[in-house]
Amino acid sequence: MAITASMVADLRAKTDAPMMECKKALTEANGDMDKAEEILRVKLGNKAGKAASRVTAEGVIVSCIEGGTGSLVEVNCETDFVSKNDLFMAFCHHVAQLVVKSNPDDVEALSALPLSMESFGPTVEDVRKGLIGKIGENMTIRRFKRYSGTSQLANYLHGVRIGVMVEFEGSDVAAKDTAMHIAAMKPVSLSSAEVPAELVAKERSVAEAKAAESGKPADIAAKMIEGSVQKYLKEVSLFNQPFVKNDKQTVEQMLKAASTTVKGFTMFVVGEGIEKKVDDFAAEVAAQVAAAKGA
Repeated sequence: MAITASMVADLRAKTDAPMMECKKALTEANGDMDKAEEILRVKLGNKAGKAASRVTAEGVIVSCIEGGTGSLVEVNCETDFVSKNDLFMAFCHHVAQLVVKSNPDDVEALSALPLSMESFGPTVEDVRKGLIGKIGENMTIRRFKRYSGTSQLANYLHGVRIGVMVEFEGSDVAAKDTAMHIAAMKPVSLSSAEVPAELVAKERSVAEAKAAESGKPADIAAKMIEGSVQKYLKEVSLFNQPFVKNDKQTVEQMLKAASTTVKGFTMFVVGEGIEKKVDDFAAEVAAQVAAAKGA
């Protein structure tokens, strides 16, 4: 498979790795972007993964808690400028309230719910389309999570770009602290046992490749692999993470001291996993000049 300059640029943007290393990794991976990223992680360590979490899509995370029911919602737009627009924000808060009150099954059902705003309506979808015309920029409701039951709820919004909802029993203060911790440390599960299997498999694959490159005997290599995997599990599971306000204790220890039980959590980061096209202005100008010469 031919490795193009744009593929190399995309991998460099995700990993911060040198251009030539990106090209070598893509060549070795036969153009597979995910495989190339794993190869770079093996060669360059964690640096290759640091830029992969950069968020490029714009929008906001909003939250609503009424009684024992809460919602966390992500609504996307094209630019940071519109994410600060009063009409856009009002629409987002209406949507979060509707999730709490009406319990829609999915975004499609949510979009069909009744809503009137700025003379637009009678549904959420009609308001969305109306605001697109009025503001002049596309916007989409991407995802939501709704909690309802006998447990207590705590939320934390870091600006409008990170939102966390925690389901708990016990201390409001401990739960709020946990929500803030989650926003800062971004765990993927409550405990090590609940880390998604595909993430564990990917980490094990990287550890195996590193061990193979080390040239260590098989028994030592096996211990290296298992050590790396166990270290990863502790780093990404909430209960095992050192508590951000007191790293002498884990989150689990902090919660136990506060007689608080966390049953679940959801964290949304604006644009997480969304690829946003970045226009190369210089290349565009060069292309236009070349086209003009050829005309």
